[in-house]
Amino acid sequence: MTTVARAIRAALLTADPRAKCFATRKVARAWRRGDLAWEFDVAMPDRPAWPAAPELLPPGQMPKRRKAGSERGRIALWHSLAHIEFVAIDLALDMAGRFGAEMGEDFVSDFLAVAADEAMHFALLARKLESLGSHYGALPAHAGLWEAAHATRHDVAARLAVVPMVLEARGLDVTPATLERVAAAGDKHGAKILERILDDEIRHVGMGTKHFLRCAEMTQSPPESLWQDLVKRHFHGAIKPPFNDSARLAAGLSRGFYAEIAH
Repeated sequence: MTTVARAIRAALLTADPRAKCFATRKVARAWRRGDLAWEFDVAMPDRPAWPAAPELLPPGQMPKRRKAGSERGRIALWHSLAHIEFVAIDLALDMAGRFGAEMGEDFVSDFLAVAADEAMHFALLARKLESLGSHYGALPAHAGLWEAAHATRHDVAARLAVVPMVLEARGLDVTPATLERVAAAGDKHGAKILERILDDEIRHVGMGTKHFLRCAEMTQSPPESLWQDLVKRHFHGAIKPPFNDSARLAAGLSRGFYAEIAH
């Protein structure tokens, strides 16, 4: 019987996007069925395998986004969303594989389910790009998303604070406006994809928050001040409004966490 760690590592080291989606969903299914041994006998890679394209650029070198209404602007939007979801597959897999032994079976179940959702989101977005005559990898993409994971590789509380509770929570803030623009442009299919992603991401942030609260309980730390301290130490961007307070609250992330350090 393959171990859960070996199965996760193999998915992380699958570079081809389509194959990574299949591998991820296969790991999640095998775990749900009880086909993977509870053993963390291999380390997670420092960096997942990625395809040769897209070219990954530092945030400051990313080309300016084109006008939203133009065909190129639409392709750029869907490409950037596809890239976020592609990296999110690796973020969720790495979370389960790197910290599962320490955090237990419920944690692994949650983050393998998140990884399978992200794989499905990516597949939807990749097909959307193809329907517009483009494909994932056709444009350069932001290289910063994995850096937040790498910087918190030694501390599960820091990883939970930064990845689900900052980066994914930001998605809750910005997706509704994007959805509104896409719907206003008459793209019902695109709006449906974004609705599905938003619903799932609320659940994902909720899972991250739930396990962060467990970390705070284990260390007998006040959750809000622990989160603020970890974010100040490990997240180098700004926590800035506007906030989707209702979606954040639905995920268990009350204003008490972020209002004090927002700017």
